[in-house]
Parts: sequence; structure tokens; C-alpha cells
Amino acid sequence: MEYKISNRLRIGAIIMVVLGLLGVGYGFMDANSVTEDNISEVLAAEHHGHGDVHATGAHGDSHGEAAAHGSEAHGEDHHGEEVHGNMSEHEEHALHQIHNRPWAAIYVGAFFFFMIALGVLAFYAIQYAAQAGWSPVLFRVMEGITAYVLPGAVIVLLIAVASHYLGHNSIFVWMDPDVVAHDKLIQGKSGWLNLPWFIIRGIIFISGWALYRHFSRKFSLAQDEADDNKNFKKNFRISAAFLVFYIYTESMMSWDWIMSVDPHWFSTLFGWYVFASMFVSGITVIAMISIYLKSKGLLEFVNDSHIHDLAKFMFGISIFWTYLWFSQFMLIWYSNIPEEVTYFVTRIEHYKLPFFGMLAMNFIFPLLLLMNSDYKRINWFVVMAGIVILCGHYLDVFNWIMPATVVDRWFIGAPEIGAVLLFGGLFLLVVFTALGKAPLLAKRNPFMKESEHFHY
Repeated sequence: MEYKISNRLRIGAIIMVVLGLLGVGYGFMDANSVTEDNISEVLAAEHHGHGDVHATGAHGDSHGEAAAHGSEAHGEDHHGEEVHGNMSEHEEHALHQIHNRPWAAIYVGAFFFFMIALGVLAFYAIQYAAQAGWSPVLFRVMEGITAYVLPGAVIVLLIAVASHYLGHNSIFVWMDPDVVAHDKLIQGKSGWLNLPWFIIRGIIFISGWALYRHFSRKFSLAQDEADDNKNFKKNFRISAAFLVFYIYTESMMSWDWIMSVDPHWFSTLFGWYVFASMFVSGITVIAMISIYLKSKGLLEFVNDSHIHDLAKFMFGISIFWTYLWFSQFMLIWYSNIPEEVTYFVTRIEHYKLPFFGMLAMNFIFPLLLLMNSDYKRINWFVVMAGIVILCGHYLDVFNWIMPATVVDRWFIGAPEIGAVLLFGGLFLLVVFTALGKAPLLAKRNPFMKESEHFHY
């Protein structure tokens, strides 16, 4: 049973990439058109209610500079008129936030599609390590999706580093030596938060994930032609070892690539919280791609029970995500420590729609749509629930990055939509090209018969 990527799908993905590049390019040009010479006119237009001038997407005057100088957590007042050259301090911060927006937008889009692939890789390893009997008919779908782990992770790391050299520390304020020199809290973390060590850790993370994916795929394909189970046993062993590596590196990655955009804030739950988001997003994409392939007359051994189980995971991990979100929120709210509550105050004050909308899409909708067991067997219903879940977790990533980089100057416009199209098109090209390189059924997996006849 072979799959060949259709010309229509390939052309559609390429069009997405091209439109995405245009949107992102427009976002950068629009942001860069706001300069020291015209920032006062832009702010004046905002003040008079003309909004979204030069891609600012402002919702009022900025009252923080976390993205500009990393000092929002110190409670400084940035509305003063201290002059830096020809600009007031407020204008300087506003200009920096406007220039941050396209960088933050492409980072959000890049991380979202990368985390889907990494979530699938963890789910795939769990299936091997648990010697699950229901899922082998889905292994090649998972292997296709995980093909995006390497390019996706490299893109995220390159954007992070490029934002320092080309975007003047647009995403990570701790990369700015001037900020570190005047910030004792960041100085205390400089042993971990420094650019060389950040890059080295990133390379270690990516190498480990990519190596596991390479060898697991190699052993999976070799098992198709083998007359014993040696390759399956190798896959079992490396999957168990990888899960130990993964749980450490995923947590550290979440600290480096997400939590450090706001270096004054931290949460000991954050690694698990990010894991839940990527895990449910990955499982959702497995279900949606499996349903798509089945609609094309492929994956004939995938039945309603397999889709039902995937939908159960979508439902269950959505509840797990909510538990972690609430645990993090409730403990910070209850303790009411200024250095901690500033994280949620910024989001509730300036991000009401994406913040509470994300909560509804990631908890309330999956709860209502997927609670009924019968609905989990209806393909179009699972796809509809999946679209809501993926949109919700895109907003989740949006809420991680934007408040620390653009403060209240957020908007869903050309750079945000362009980034989703760009990396979404690239994701589809990589995944479906990988799907076409091997049979869609892992024939000699020792649990294949059990998986083919999986019904309940």
C-alpha cells in the first residue's frame, strides 16, 4: 500500500509557502516603515483612535517595555518624557515593540508546527516502549509527521539566533548585553541564559531528537523485510531510552525557547504545560492525517476503533492540559507574589480575547465535542474538534510569546497569518513527501495482526 503525494496537494502547499513569505515580508516592511522620524505620528494616530497604523495593532498606550529593555517586571513607569536622542522613552519602547512584532509572529508560527512534530515523536516512542497492540497500523503516519522534527527545530533555533543579530534582540531580551548590565535578576541567570550555551543546548536537543527519529525509522523499515523481530526489539530499546532523554530535553527546551522570552518570570510546571500542548496537538494531527488518507482509499486497516482511540487521547490530554494550566494559574494567583502575577496580569489586561478564547478552545470545546463516545467514531466530527484544538493551541503559543515581545501591540494580521501559511505549507510538504517514501503499513511488526483486527 503506497502513497504518492498528489500534485494538487503539493501545489497547494507551495502556494501556502509563497503566500506566507509574502505575508511575512509585508509584515517586516510595514514594521520597518515605522522609524524614529515618524514614530510620533504613529502614536498620535493611535491616540486618536485610528489604530493598527503601520501594523502596530495597538490597544492603547504601551505601559511596559519587557520586549525593549526587559524591565517590565521591575514595575518602572515608561510613560515619562525622558529623551533618548530625538525620541522620548515611551516612543523608543513603542518603536521597539512595533519592530518586534514580525519576528515574534514568525517565531510563534515556526514553534507551533515544530511542536506538533515533536509531540508526535513522543507519542510514537511511547507506543513502541509500551508495546501497544492497537497502534502499529498508524506508525507510518507518525513517522511521516516526525520527518518535520529536524527541519522544524532547526528553523526555530535559527529564528531565535537571527532575532539577536538581525532583529536587535527582538525575541529574547537577555541576549542584549545592555539589558544584562542593568538587570541584576538576569545577571543571576546569565550562567544559563547566554547565547553560546543557548545554541549548544539547542544543538544537543535537536541532535538527540533527530537521531532517535532516524534510527527508529530505519529499524521500522528494516523490520518490513526481516524474518525475525530483532529490529522491533532494537526499536523498543531505543524508544525507552529516548523517552528519558526526551522528558529532560523537552523541559529544558521549554525553558530556553519559550519561558526565557520573559526572563523575570518562571514556573516549575511550565515544562509539563508545554508538553501537554504539543502532545495533544500532535495526536490531533495524527488523527486528521489518518482520516485524510483513509478518505483517499488508503489505510484500509485503520477502522473506527483506531480513530476513536485517537479521539480519546485528544479528549484526555485536553483535560490534562487544563489541569496543568489551572494548577499553574491558581498557585500563582493564590500566592499573589508580584514577580509571578505580572505574567498573568499582562495577559488578562491586554490579551483578553486570545487568552480566554484559548482556554475555551482548549478545554470547553474538546470537553463538549468529544465527551460522547459515539462522536469519537464520526470522522468529520473528529476533524471539526481537531481544527478547534489546533487553533486553540496556536493561540496558546501566541500567548506565550507575544506579551513579552510586543506587550499590548498585538494583532492577528499579515505577519501572523503569513507565518502560519509559510510553516504550515512547509510542514505539509515535508510530511506528505515522507509518507510517500515507504509503504503505509509496517508489515512485519509483531503486533500488526492485533492492530489490524482492533475492534471494541
